[in-house]
Amino acid sequence: MTEAQALVRLQEIDLDMLRLASTLAAMPQQKKLQAIARARRKVESEQTKIYAQRKDLETYVSENQADLDHYRARTEEVKAEVASGSHNYRQIQDYEAHLTGLAKKVEKLEHNRAQLDDDLEKAKRAESNANLTLKRLDEEEAVQKKSFETDSAQIRRKIVTLDGERKSVASQILPEHMANYEAARKRFKGLAVERLVGNVPSVCRVKLQPASFHDLTHGGDVAECPYCHRILIVDDPYAEGDDK
Repeated sequence: MTEAQALVRLQEIDLDMLRLASTLAAMPQQKKLQAIARARRKVESEQTKIYAQRKDLETYVSENQADLDHYRARTEEVKAEVASGSHNYRQIQDYEAHLTGLAKKVEKLEHNRAQLDDDLEKAKRAESNANLTLKRLDEEEAVQKKSFETDSAQIRRKIVTLDGERKSVASQILPEHMANYEAARKRFKGLAVERLVGNVPSVCRVKLQPASFHDLTHGGDVAECPYCHRILIVDDPYAEGDDK
């Protein structure tokens, strides 16, 4: 295989691989996998928020319980002080006012505790639901991946075969031409190589001026199109009767 033939074949391989890759990307399992990935990101984001909320609520509940224990204990202490001996009227009033204040604090804490417990239970349920959703997404992802592996096996085998051939073909191309090919392939979305048909390049279709045509046909088989700057195969390597 000549270098010109190798360049033409390399482009054919790359275009085939692009088509196969597009076929893989368009398979329904791929779209479902993308949807699953989007759903997972959303659930994980919500899960992070719920986790932080739950931890905060657990802290608030703990602090509430500590305050309740403190004021309940203090209430018992005051009651014990009242029962411990005789007190005058003013002292009894002070004790009653103190106990009333403690009772109000306990009542407020108990009221807040009921709301905290309710909020914490909701957060735990939300976190559990998020975990179940992620589990279901994992299961669905496994199903879709298995289905994709089965349905795409033949296509992936073709890609592997083409990739092996590509390495072999690329080894027959000069590094300079290979670099030009890769640059043109990116620039022109795969159509990096064209052939000279008469005096017209096969892709850009701009008729060559006589001077340009003369220079190209009296040079090597591999050149550059003066108009679009693709790699130009001057002598068609697959023309009938070509023995290169």
